[in-house]
Amino acid sequence: MSDLSKNSVVLLPTAGRKNLRRRVKAFHDLLISIYGADKLILKATKFEALDLLQSHELEEKVLGMQKLLSENPTLKDVTPLSKIPALLDEMEEQAAEILTRRVLEESLEEKVNLKLQERHEEYIREIKEQLLKEEGGPENSQTLKKYALLEKLSATSLSRSAMEFFRPTSLEEIIGQEKGIRALMSKLASPFPQHLIIYGPPGVGKTAAARLALETAKNMLHTPLKDTAPFVEVDATTLRWDPRETANPLLGSVHDPIYQGAKRELSEGGIPEPKLGLVTEAHGGVLFIDEIGEMDPQLQNKLLKVLEDKRVFFDSAYYDSSAPQVPQYIHKLFSEGAPADFILIGATTKTPAEISPAFRSRCSAVYFEPLSAGDIQKIVKNAVDKLGAKLTSGAMELICRHTNEGRGAINLLADAYGLAIYNSTTQEMQQDSSSFTALPKKGNSKNMGRNIVLDKKIIEEVIQSNRLLPLSFSRNTSGAEIGKIYGLAAAGYWGTVLEIEAISFPASQPGRGKIRFNEAAGVMARDSVFNAASVLRKLSGLEISEYDLHINIIGGANIEGPSAGVALFLALYSTLKQIPLRQDVAVSGELSLQGKIKPVGGLMEKLYGARLAGIRQVILPRENSCGLSLLLKDDLQVNYLDNVEEVLPLVLVEENGR
Repeated sequence: MSDLSKNSVVLLPTAGRKNLRRRVKAFHDLLISIYGADKLILKATKFEALDLLQSHELEEKVLGMQKLLSENPTLKDVTPLSKIPALLDEMEEQAAEILTRRVLEESLEEKVNLKLQERHEEYIREIKEQLLKEEGGPENSQTLKKYALLEKLSATSLSRSAMEFFRPTSLEEIIGQEKGIRALMSKLASPFPQHLIIYGPPGVGKTAAARLALETAKNMLHTPLKDTAPFVEVDATTLRWDPRETANPLLGSVHDPIYQGAKRELSEGGIPEPKLGLVTEAHGGVLFIDEIGEMDPQLQNKLLKVLEDKRVFFDSAYYDSSAPQVPQYIHKLFSEGAPADFILIGATTKTPAEISPAFRSRCSAVYFEPLSAGDIQKIVKNAVDKLGAKLTSGAMELICRHTNEGRGAINLLADAYGLAIYNSTTQEMQQDSSSFTALPKKGNSKNMGRNIVLDKKIIEEVIQSNRLLPLSFSRNTSGAEIGKIYGLAAAGYWGTVLEIEAISFPASQPGRGKIRFNEAAGVMARDSVFNAASVLRKLSGLEISEYDLHINIIGGANIEGPSAGVALFLALYSTLKQIPLRQDVAVSGELSLQGKIKPVGGLMEKLYGARLAGIRQVILPRENSCGLSLLLKDDLQVNYLDNVEEVLPLVLVEENGR
């Protein structure tokens, strides 16, 4: 180290030397960030500055950095410590110029590369367009061949399906749903039409009614629906959507220009393209969603927002409201949203409890009832008339016993019709030739059904091939039996009859009698048994503990509610008193410990099950009588009672035959 340097160390205060060392180190780090560690070593070696940069002496370190910045390996003079701050100021300005120049060069290089890429893509596109023009457009021999094949396939079609052939063409052709259709039309054709959900079992005409409701409503007075009102139909089970909003065929989505491939003229300008959904397509008309209960809950919530706003709003990070190249219609869609003012009609086989409460609160309910045997007969008769065939009474009875759906009855009839035609054709072939080889490929099908008779034998064969079981096995509703009574149960939209039986024995251990009850019936039914036993002890004075009682629900049915309480009481009362019970009566009602008959639910379904089983008299709680009379039919007698003591005279058969 020179004398000047040594003297300067003495003259420079310790604090100043520390600050200077920090500044030199910071500048050294700046050089590393400019050139990079590896390149800095190579550059320092080239200009004979590596040893100086690695020196612990500030003067030598600064000299090494001077050589790098000036790119001059001949520099030998060491700068005194007192003059290093001024020298660092000059060196920092040089470094700033280097950084500025480098940033400018990189920016220019990036712009040049981008421009070259755009020119290249434009050049390729122009070449492609020129080639297409020279070859006569986008078509070539391969595309034209595929187009011709599609046209050929489109020209070939089979006959319509059975459901399409027998589909009702007017609301009057929908059998068994007069009240439901009346409710549907009163809500749809109003000056203030409501959103609707049609509840009902499968195959009773919900979808057919929805399809026909709009056309009927258009012709009615006071309706806001115009003649051009659209009907858009979709099945909720087929709706697929992306929670990231990249795809939503129901509500609409936005095609971003980079990832989702908007139209070329939009993607080139970085403009997002909104894609309208079915709710906008249904604007001014009806949007029908079949199996609406199967819709994704998140999608249901989004649809609720559309029903409230009557518009669909879009959002995209790529949308710039101030961009001049954005078309006006895209500006309008992003700023105002897409119109979606429609009437929603949903159909579901689920119960209202299974539908979102928020959804139910915005939609009026319409109920379609299960079809009776008489309704099935009318549906089958209309279908047979359309076919031009004949159906025997025995065949009709079989169809009604094995299905309670209009769709199921039509399918069964179509199967039988096809089997009858097959049998007729094979017989003709066998008459023409002693050795039958194959059916003819062609034949005159016109008026084919005129000579077709669908008898009981054909229906039985179809039922067997489809593995169908009767809806309700025949029950003995005549006479009287001890310890046996019919109860009523509802499951979904269907009802059924429960056979409840009880038997009693003297207790195997006096005073320690037991009650045995099949576990499959459920906890609620078990509680009803103990309630019935307590009421029985209270009314009859019998000591239950002196008997072993066994109660059974035939068929192992599960009873979800307490509605079998009265029926269980009657079975126990009958077996303990040894008094027979009438078998043409069915009972439903919850039994309280005071002997009161409390109201139950599912009455329409239970009455349906009673009719199906041939029951003609039903006992229900009096509190269930309100409004039920409007829904009853003449073929069923209903008695409304308050307590179980009033039931006994109606169902007990005394020795005098009463």
